[in-house]
Amino acid sequence: MASTAARPLLLLASAVVLASFLATAAHASGLFSTLPKTLVVTASPTPGQVVKGGEDKIKITWGLNKSLPAGTDDKYKTIKVKLCYAPVSQKDRPWRKTVDHLNKDKTCQFKIVARPYAGNDSVEWTVEKDAPTGTYFVRVYAFDAVDGEVGYGETTDAKKTTNLFQVEAISGRHATLDIVSICFSVFSVVSLFGFFFNEKRKGKAESK
Repeated sequence: MASTAARPLLLLASAVVLASFLATAAHASGLFSTLPKTLVVTASPTPGQVVKGGEDKIKITWGLNKSLPAGTDDKYKTIKVKLCYAPVSQKDRPWRKTVDHLNKDKTCQFKIVARPYAGNDSVEWTVEKDAPTGTYFVRVYAFDAVDGEVGYGETTDAKKTTNLFQVEAISGRHATLDIVSICFSVFSVVSLFGFFFNEKRKGKAESK
């Protein structure tokens, strides 16, 4: 009798474990194509604007689309803002390839900020020095309590052709070094002309 009474509990425990496994698997193999676009995202750069790595700042704002029903964001716990490559900067670069499986996608490789979800929010971010020169947009993901993507928004359209901006990578050269280099070059040229002038004058003096 005891074993018969325990069967419902075992079945319930098995169901809970199975549900937990399926939920984990769903998050692990989530597809971007099935993720609802629930957030409205804007970024300060104007279309085509060039921002410099390590120098310029951009402001990103985001919030739930007001046309959606109340409670849409009840499960939103965390927000992650990312800088993403536009298609023109992904061409012939498989290490930046867009993949529908979220855990394999290489579109958005630069984390701007991660913070608790607070509805309408914003951040001002200095473009990182190591961001490669290229064309970009910004995407914001919403995560639930188990760190699974449950919504997103981005600054561009579905084809990723609008509201794109350029990042100019830091060159690694300092303006002072360039000035010094130019000064040495000018000095070398002047010295060379001075040498030839003196030699010519000496030659004329000796010929007399």
